[in-house]
Amino acid sequence: MKKVSVVGGGIGGLAVAIRMAIRGYNVSLFEKSEQLGGKMGEIKEQGYRFDTGPSLFTQPHLLEELIQMCNKNPKEYFSYHKLKESCRYFFEDHTMIIGYSDSNLLAKELSKKTNVKSSKVLYHLKKSAFLYSATRRLFLENSLHKLSTYLNFKSFFAVCKLPFLDLFTSMSKRNKKRFNDTKTEQIFNRYATYNGSDPFKAPAILNLIPHLEINQGAYFPEKGMRSISNLLERLCREMGVHIHTNTSVESISHENQKVNGVYTKNEFYESDIVICNQDIYFVYERLLKNKKIAQELNQQERSTSAIIFYWGINREFNDLKLHNIFFSKNYKDEFNEISCQKNVPNDPTIYVNITSKEQKIDAPKNCENWFVMINTPSNYGQDWETIVSRSRKNIIDKLNRILGTTIEQHIVFENILDPRTIESKTASYKGSLYGTASNKRKSAFFRHPNFSKNIQGLYFCGGSVHPGGGIPLALSSAKIVDKLIK
Repeated sequence: MKKVSVVGGGIGGLAVAIRMAIRGYNVSLFEKSEQLGGKMGEIKEQGYRFDTGPSLFTQPHLLEELIQMCNKNPKEYFSYHKLKESCRYFFEDHTMIIGYSDSNLLAKELSKKTNVKSSKVLYHLKKSAFLYSATRRLFLENSLHKLSTYLNFKSFFAVCKLPFLDLFTSMSKRNKKRFNDTKTEQIFNRYATYNGSDPFKAPAILNLIPHLEINQGAYFPEKGMRSISNLLERLCREMGVHIHTNTSVESISHENQKVNGVYTKNEFYESDIVICNQDIYFVYERLLKNKKIAQELNQQERSTSAIIFYWGINREFNDLKLHNIFFSKNYKDEFNEISCQKNVPNDPTIYVNITSKEQKIDAPKNCENWFVMINTPSNYGQDWETIVSRSRKNIIDKLNRILGTTIEQHIVFENILDPRTIESKTASYKGSLYGTASNKRKSAFFRHPNFSKNIQGLYFCGGSVHPGGGIPLALSSAKIVDKLIK
């Protein structure tokens, strides 16, 4: 029986461990933290519960596929419901736009609240669906770094579509030309942030992302986002995966250009296959001791990071829903400060996630749990103590202006995460949430491959390698590794 070692218990690592166990391999998973799930953790304090990481749930079929592969009934293992509204958007002029999780409803809402015709919105979403369908098999479901990927009719057909995939203009330019309306442009430009990119630099092919949230739909998993990692951990255990928490892998052993195991602090685990779910920079820098490749990776632009405030609020706000965005006055200036100046702007776009809107037990009665996030650059040695303090004041001032409240009087609990603690807690290099940024045509797709070109039996999954960050892509990376090993 082949022995497989999975390094890292994030979503990609858990998913690939399940797939290897289904194959009948002897699978061991190593996680340095006490809990599995990577960025998908939770905080429980004073009656409040917060999901600490990803907050948007799309494409539930990817999880149901894993459950069915284990010969289990998805309905008995995982529950979720579709959201009527994917997000509410708030602007400084007190305009509030409801982002319906339905293309027709959203088109009507934007037509009512802006000068954009419904037909333009529907065309944009139709184009988004085309971009997704044209790239899905080639870019999202297979390795781009294997010749075999291109040697079939479907891949050939996808390659033929490349000239029509908006690779040669930026997302912001495409959206400005299509809508010529500041509010609508901001709403659709924000999808670049879903993989930590800058809409004023990233190629317009990233306009495929709205298809997942609007055309396919946004969902809420019952028991919160943390239930996703709990589900995957349960499947791992039921499929016989040997889980080692509080166990850090110190190095990957290889001989004659082939892996033969992993070293933890106290033990050597013989392995025929090693799959790394860690940030690819740390894999080379720490586990393979390959300083040359680590330095090459260090030269690549990192994705955005974040400052997150977890606030226990002692009242309810009826104007807010599960997902809420409070836009900056000038989106271009905001991203120029973040991606060019490596600074945190004084007027940030604010994301507020309130799971107690869907699940009352996440906060005490008549209270709410606020996950408050702003985009920031990754950690380049900025004075984060000063930045966090200043950002907190700017966030509170902005929320008070738009909501007509004094939010600081209602905060009864607070926890804070910034790029430094994101790196230390989740081993994300420089605190970047998605590894390498997708601000260039090549970087948007040609991320680090899911396999080693030099060491046989070594594979990579998770948000820092192909196809990218976020729950759906992390699950897809596990599926790609499964195909490569097969």
